[in-house]
Amino acid sequence: MKLIIIAAFLAIAAAVPSSYKPEYKAPSYSAPSYPAPKYPAPAYPAPAYPAPAYSAPAYSAPAYSAPAYSDNKYADITITSQSDERNIDGSSQWSYAQSDYTTREESQVQKKIQGVIYDSYGKESYGEVFGNTNKGSSYWISPEGDKFTLTWAADEAGFQPKGDHLPVAPVHEYELPVAPVHEYELPVAPVHIPFNGKGYKIY
Repeated sequence: MKLIIIAAFLAIAAAVPSSYKPEYKAPSYSAPSYPAPKYPAPAYPAPAYPAPAYSAPAYSAPAYSAPAYSDNKYADITITSQSDERNIDGSSQWSYAQSDYTTREESQVQKKIQGVIYDSYGKESYGEVFGNTNKGSSYWISPEGDKFTLTWAADEAGFQPKGDHLPVAPVHEYELPVAPVHEYELPVAPVHIPFNGKGYKIY
């Protein structure tokens, strides 16, 4: 009898519609946090390089042999006479002679000549200035045995050497051209005789 009542109760409970519907919630999981790993910095020992050793180059000093002169024909030339005179007024003269017969003499004096002068402001003008005039002569024998004599003078006219061995400029002789003569008659201007308006000359 009890079994029948329980079965009837279950049947009634199954027949009655149920209004309860449970709400499903998705589970939420928090992201896991991992601590950042710490790695110790590697320590590398600094490499040791031995300093290079350079040996200083050794240069041998060059040896120069003294030149050997097989024939020095001027070794026995000596000064046989010599003079040198300097004066207070600015003039001087000197000379010498050698054992190979070479001679030279020279003299100079101060002289007033026309030249360019400058005042205290640097302005240029032309007037009398003191200048040295020089004259002299020289004689020598060449290795070939030729004898030479040179004389010279230097003054306001410039340097003037003289000697038979000096070249001489050629002399050009020519006639100057003559301009041609043109013979022609000059033109004669026309004579105009004035007239009045009636055909008569006006005097």
